[in-house]
Amino acid sequence: MLAGLSGLSGPAAPTATSVFWLHHGTRLADGDTTYLNHYVLVRAGRAFGACAFEPGEVDAAVCAEASGRPLADLLRAGPLPLRLAALDACLARSLPHRDDPRAEAVPLPAGTPQERALARDAAVAGLLDIPPGAKVALIGVVNPLVAAIRERGGECLPCDLNLRTTRWGDPVTADMDEVLDAADAVVATGMTLGNGTFDEILRRCRLRGTPLVVYAQSGSAVARAFLGSGVTALSAEPFPFSQFSAETTTLYRYRAEHEA
Repeated sequence: MLAGLSGLSGPAAPTATSVFWLHHGTRLADGDTTYLNHYVLVRAGRAFGACAFEPGEVDAAVCAEASGRPLADLLRAGPLPLRLAALDACLARSLPHRDDPRAEAVPLPAGTPQERALARDAAVAGLLDIPPGAKVALIGVVNPLVAAIRERGGECLPCDLNLRTTRWGDPVTADMDEVLDAADAVVATGMTLGNGTFDEILRRCRLRGTPLVVYAQSGSAVARAFLGSGVTALSAEPFPFSQFSAETTTLYRYRAEHEA
């Protein structure tokens, strides 16, 4: 990770070309759940960094306050989601996913939000190497990913701070400890990086030897830095995310060759 943070000082130090804030709602055609997501994004030249956040954590005024400032400044102070987005931009600027020799590029087909969500979540679930009946903790619930885990023979243990049931009526716990204790494998969203829970998930998975798959729009380049050091596989989706386009876009899948 440190290699991606070199060159942050001096006259040629990178700046946040633009900082922007998104509030996005989605309801898929066959579902009854409206997903409400907030993102703060930092652009540094050709790279974007992103982090989702809970309502109230970041104010839209950050766009005026942070745009044009050195990336090093954004890393030092401010809300955690902004600092995470700035770090993500630094690491993506140093090594874009498209140029990483470890990455498997997976095109998501042009289509409706439902079609694209199904393709994305099938690609994420494809990173799971589990026997039938394995218990898979899903920390950060989207219904198509619940379905994709089940299609691979897993028993999904859903955990989310905002949802209380899946579209099939399965209870969703807000207690991360509950699912981590029971899981044979863990799938966690990149938002755990921005809300401060990732460190504990990583620690527990390392302690128990539990495979950890991260699916990241938030902090995709940050999560990549832990590949082979607790993170066993990663689905990295840099901005613009699949839900913001009806055209073909690309996510990048990584698998750790070994655990450090």
